[in-house]
Amino acid sequence: MPPRGRRFVAAIGVLAFLAFWVWGLIALRAMLPPSAWIDFAFFGLGGAAWGLPLIPLLKWAEGGRDRKRR
Repeated sequence: MPPRGRRFVAAIGVLAFLAFWVWGLIALRAMLPPSAWIDFAFFGLGGAAWGLPLIPLLKWAEGGRDRKRR
């Protein structure tokens, strides 16, 4: 796949992942007791951690198999 195609697929993947990530955070938060401190900690960690699962996708988008062949 050409680099532009990989980046396009990755961009769509990131948007889809973020939609499900936010939905999941909101759903999980509903199971916890109400508290401003819990909100702060939960959404702070969830908002900072969304990038970790996307690292392989972003590496693929920037290099893919072409980088290994060089």
